[in-house]
Amino acid sequence: MRKAEITRRTTETQITLGADLDGTGVYDIQTGVGFFDHMLEQLARHSLIDLTVRAKGDLHIDDHHTVEDTGIALGQALTKALGDKRGIRRYGACHLPMDDAQVRAALDLSGRPYLLWNVPFPTARIGTFDTELVREFFQALTTHGGITLHIDMLHGINSHHIAEATFKAVARALREAVEPDPRKGDAIPSTKGTL
Repeated sequence: MRKAEITRRTTETQITLGADLDGTGVYDIQTGVGFFDHMLEQLARHSLIDLTVRAKGDLHIDDHHTVEDTGIALGQALTKALGDKRGIRRYGACHLPMDDAQVRAALDLSGRPYLLWNVPFPTARIGTFDTELVREFFQALTTHGGITLHIDMLHGINSHHIAEATFKAVARALREAVEPDPRKGDAIPSTKGTL
């Protein structure tokens, strides 16, 4: 069973997160940050990872801690659910268009965290949501998930479309990377013998 539950409690946030890598993209998400909930729903739906998130954060300050700590918890859940990563494809990539926006995401579940971020937003906010938090989420996810992740915006003029295309592109790449590789059985996908 490639499932994990993570509980993260700090003075800034209380988060409970469940992930099932072999799901169908079912989600139940409540973070208190409407736009972020919408993005996490896209991530679950397009990765086919079932995702349950309950987050309570210090939203009276801003959304930063809630978004970042949710990324930390999701990264930890992926690491736990993948175990030693036997039999997975390991790599995934997607070019995703959404109206005016096109985003390319490529990732490696290498155990070596690295984020290359080339996604300039034309506005500082989407409604009340700070666009710089999109990067903060993916930085936390890659660091705690041990993921090498490259994200490039090729086109885009609408910040909502750019953010949504980013989450969807990463989701599709993640879906590919966590899938079992039918040609490799339970082999570790590395010549090193470990990831």
